Amino acid sequence: MSPKSDTGNWAPLRQPVFRALWTAALVSNIGTWMQDVGASWLMTELTTSPLRIALVQVATTLPIFLLGLVAGALADVVDRRRLLLVTQGWMLASSAALGLLTLTGGTTWRSLLALTFLLGLGTALNAPAWQAIIPELVGRGELPAALALNGIAINLARAAGPALAGAIIAAAGPAAAFLLNAASFLGVIVVLARWKRAPRLSVLPAESMPGAVLAGLRYARHTPALQAVLVRSAAFIVFASAAWALLPVIVRYELSAGPLAYGAVVGCLGAGAVLGALLLPRLRRSFPADRLVLVASLVSAAALLGLAYVPGLAALCPTAALFGGAWMTLLTSFHNSAQAALASWVRGRGLSLYLLVFFGCMAAGSALWGAVARHAGLRAALLSAGAGGVVAALATARLRLAHGDGPELAPSRHYATPPTSEEVEGDRGPVLVTVEYRIDPGQADQFTRAMRRIRRIRLRDGAFRWDLLNDAADPARFLEAFFVESWVEHLRQHERITVADRDTEANVRRFHVGPEPPRVTHYVARSVRR
Repeated sequence: MSPKSDTGNWAPLRQPVFRALWTAALVSNIGTWMQDVGASWLMTELTTSPLRIALVQVATTLPIFLLGLVAGALADVVDRRRLLLVTQGWMLASSAALGLLTLTGGTTWRSLLALTFLLGLGTALNAPAWQAIIPELVGRGELPAALALNGIAINLARAAGPALAGAIIAAAGPAAAFLLNAASFLGVIVVLARWKRAPRLSVLPAESMPGAVLAGLRYARHTPALQAVLVRSAAFIVFASAAWALLPVIVRYELSAGPLAYGAVVGCLGAGAVLGALLLPRLRRSFPADRLVLVASLVSAAALLGLAYVPGLAALCPTAALFGGAWMTLLTSFHNSAQAALASWVRGRGLSLYLLVFFGCMAAGSALWGAVARHAGLRAALLSAGAGGVVAALATARLRLAHGDGPELAPSRHYATPPTSEEVEGDRGPVLVTVEYRIDPGQADQFTRAMRRIRRIRLRDGAFRWDLLNDAADPARFLEAFFVESWVEHLRQHERITVADRDTEANVRRFHVGPEPPRVTHYVARSVRR
């Protein structure tokens, strides 16, 4: 059962550090949206190619796809606060460089894409660590509300940022938007610099980067709840990205409108997202999460179909707001499900996989729909994206998403350090661990089915092989055996076990008969030389 907490919309803001970071992030997100609008609009001044215009979104999102796994491993291996300070400084410098270059009239479509890509690199390294610190700032019961508030900040910025950008671009040009975005990172840097983050509890050495990346992939491979999030979010984003990639084309070329109109349209989209975030707690109480995701996916697809036929700004704004509400509902639902599927030790890596899928599909989808618009026309691209969204939503509806009130994935820390006759060097291995059970032969089938969950836990937390053996001479004797690559990696398994895993083990051990508990034995490989 999940812990009791005040899960009202605004409850996490009672936490001082969360409140300060949320406020600073709101300002920074406004700057980010000003940057995005300025970059997209500047590109329409530098080229008339729909493909090049769509490549602005590609340059923004592709770095997440390229660096996602590395960024997630960094977020789990190094101090997250220090990593965030470095990435915020990187983004400040990149945005300032673009602003100064544009101010001097030296920006070309190539340099715009290059500096947007550099800014995206900072975003790529920043995102997993930023998302991973949220559970550190609030309680588990307040996590869904904190994620919703995070979404509200993003979409308040989406509503205000584009409108401000439109006015600023019309009055002073895109360079002013870029320079203001650079300044907006300062507040986040100040708050992070003053945050006293709790020290790392583990006494084990930090994982190597290759090992950390492999551990994250292994966790995803053996966690169906995370796989469901990745598949369903990919199915949505690859089609929904058409709206973000083609809105500048709709406003500039279909409606022959200017930057103020474009800012207003994106602002309406953000306003719809904010409304969706405010309604989300009530929607969650009224509808199961999977049904809510399905309905929101169909609504976003319908909005894409509507964008293909909008006659003017009066129709475009409410259609964009409808899309924004569905977008916010889905992203918050997916993000909450991803957090609910991740243990604390792998949260950065798991969220990096989610963000990799998100931004990779955004980049691929933006390029795809830009190319379709160029060769087949804008309407054909939007109609294809809308129809594809309907098919994808229906095809993935059977995949069940994790919820915030699901299994407790906090560390249980109930394993003692394995006893050894001598100190074992951490890099020695592989290590064979066996657990011997005595099982009533009449319950052997039920025991075997229960051990499937144990298998998933061992492989998820570090084992590279797992077997369940039955003594041919004694049907009541079962041996669980699994291999881990080194002694220190097995000690990490002890730290990775969760409260839910402990309950699963207790359920399995109810099958064990006899006066003594199951016998656990550790074998460490020794070198054999002639």
